Amino acid sequence: MRRFVTLAVLLLFTVPFGISISGCAKKTTIVYCNGGDSGVVVGSLTTITLQPKVYGYSLSYAQKGQIGTPAGADCKGTTVTVSAYRYGTTDMTLADVNPTTGALCAGTWNRNTGGAIADYTTCNPTNKSGVAYVTAAASGVTSNPLPVYIHPVVTSVVLGAPSANCSTDPDPSTNCCPVAANATTSAPAYSSSSCLSQGITGQLSARVYQNGTTNPADNISCLVGHLTYTPQTASIVTIDENGVATAVAPGSTIISATVASTPSSAGFFSTCPPASITLTNPGPTVVNQNNTQALNSVIKDTNGVSLTGLNLEYVSTTPTTISASTAASVTPTYPGAASIFAICAPGTCNPSPFTLIGQLGNGKPIVSNPIPISTPGTTATVLYIASTQSLYLVPVDFTTTTLGTPVRLPYVPNSMVISQDGTTIYLGSSTELMVFNATSNAVSRQDVSSPGNVLAVSPDGTTVVISDPVRKITTLETSAGAVITTYGAVGARAQWSPDSQAVYIAAGNQLLVYSTFTGWDNITQLTSPVTDVALTVPSVGAYFAGGTTTARGYCASTTSTTAGTTAAVTNEFYPLADTSAAVTDKVAATNDGNHILGVTATTAVPTLSDLHVTIPNQACPATGGLTFGSSFTTATLPSITAASITGVVPASDSSIAFVTYTGTGGAIPTYTPAASGVGTVGSIKLSGTAIAPVSGVFSTDNLSFYAGTTGDNLVHIINRATLTDGTTIAPKLPDVNGNLVVPDLLVQRPRKATQ
Repeated sequence: MRRFVTLAVLLLFTVPFGISISGCAKKTTIVYCNGGDSGVVVGSLTTITLQPKVYGYSLSYAQKGQIGTPAGADCKGTTVTVSAYRYGTTDMTLADVNPTTGALCAGTWNRNTGGAIADYTTCNPTNKSGVAYVTAAASGVTSNPLPVYIHPVVTSVVLGAPSANCSTDPDPSTNCCPVAANATTSAPAYSSSSCLSQGITGQLSARVYQNGTTNPADNISCLVGHLTYTPQTASIVTIDENGVATAVAPGSTIISATVASTPSSAGFFSTCPPASITLTNPGPTVVNQNNTQALNSVIKDTNGVSLTGLNLEYVSTTPTTISASTAASVTPTYPGAASIFAICAPGTCNPSPFTLIGQLGNGKPIVSNPIPISTPGTTATVLYIASTQSLYLVPVDFTTTTLGTPVRLPYVPNSMVISQDGTTIYLGSSTELMVFNATSNAVSRQDVSSPGNVLAVSPDGTTVVISDPVRKITTLETSAGAVITTYGAVGARAQWSPDSQAVYIAAGNQLLVYSTFTGWDNITQLTSPVTDVALTVPSVGAYFAGGTTTARGYCASTTSTTAGTTAAVTNEFYPLADTSAAVTDKVAATNDGNHILGVTATTAVPTLSDLHVTIPNQACPATGGLTFGSSFTTATLPSITAASITGVVPASDSSIAFVTYTGTGGAIPTYTPAASGVGTVGSIKLSGTAIAPVSGVFSTDNLSFYAGTTGDNLVHIINRATLTDGTTIAPKLPDVNGNLVVPDLLVQRPRKATQ
């Protein structure tokens, strides 16, 4: 009985254990590449790939190289890890390879050299040219053969026309060289003497030379293998592995060709530049405050092909009130008037290398036709009043009924300029630059390293122009005070282009232009000293005041010469665009682009000259610069006796201009331009004991003109509608002795009107 119980217990523990073991057992499944039950197993190494499998490597005599890491895969294309490869070559006297590392030698590696010199460290040239093939092997699998082209040292690569004779002038792209034959392409040959329109393709052709010459005898194009092309500026052109170039955006760029792992400047490529930019909005256009008006443009290149995707800049002549955005739209923030136009400006649009500016039209700007925009309504003004004889600045907010609290400045200012956004006022002095925050009404920064006169602030508010007559330099610095560039000349007046890319400076016996694209340009061949500057509308150049009134255009006068396949370009930047016999001391442009107004006090009676101008808005000429058309009429200002003219101030709607001066007369001369011929001269009698308006500024809505006057040291507010002197402001600016002085520095910014 006891033996029976023991047997039962053994069965109780043994049977489940056996069942558990058999239930957990699994058999490894083997999957074969052919889907059957035998053969190569999935996961086993079946292929080894070396890249670049078609074009291989190119090495000069004795040059070292390295085979890229092989890619191992199974029959399903899944990556297989290989611990080590063995490398081989078809001709170790031509292209040798380290069997364990894949290091290449254009010749033969050292082996068993002795003297503690490691094997495979010295590449000994054999000076043999040709093609050897290298492979990588592992687990009984061998890679694709990789061609290695061995050749003399390359000294130059030159883009040119396709070969017409493969025996005397081979080039790889024409498939003159069987071992370097390209894939079949349908692209026509590209010629550097012409441009390709956006989206058009062209086959690049190049020759490779040795011995520092381009003689046919030194053409080694068929020895070097495949060329790889790379544009310096990828936004202009893309180039595929077969040398087929696709034009992307207007501009030109240097093309580098890589052979023997070394890039070489081979030539240049041109995508056709714009020939015209047309804003199609019907004008003039009325846009209400805070409404958005889209801008529509049609752009054609020099082949008449429509262009898309250009990096145009949309700019406004009065961005404080009516600004244009990069999204091709206008949204007025205050009532006023402006002209809007589009600019394709190098280097963001149609760029080129500096040495090739003008070649095929690349590297030159182009503007559209201007579109006049007006915004009805009224706005309040914040007026800032200062004097070149006082330490105080007085803000006047016309939404209130009282003067602001005078702010004491660190030094007496000699100049005052406000940024376009109205937030910052820059005051120059002989000691330092003073920066005034127009929101908090306080000096926010002092810069003793930047004394001098503030001439201008760029429309984007980032750059200030300061002229120091003591050190005899003109400096461009950032709004934070960092010096951008300096030129050895004393500027008198300056004006920026609306895109903030260039500033024109009148500097007496020379005129200066600084461009972010081309740098400084100094023009000294002048018929007379220049005293003032006015930018044209659109901004294709500027007029300069002087004994003769002259204009300079922004299109460089280009001369191109070609020697063989090499283009040489010389440029005269900002060439003469117009010369007028009109004598002017101060000049200003009307926003409609039709008038340059100038006044001189050098005649017995002050004389106003109205230059009726025709400003082009087409592409720059292939040769020479722009030509501005102009004719002028004159009118005297008999109501005043002027010692000097201090300003010509047109309203932003181009309907009228005011003249400020030093002297006597007790009146403000006005001028209303006419479509043709002489306009209408007027005079506004100043109230009280005022003698002369020495400074002046319009409100942004053009409804008021503020004039600082001698005699009474007041600011007179001229009603634009009635052309009468309505009210006055007494800023009471004291000099160091407590005497009240003339408010000869005025700037203003708009403010939302309160009901």
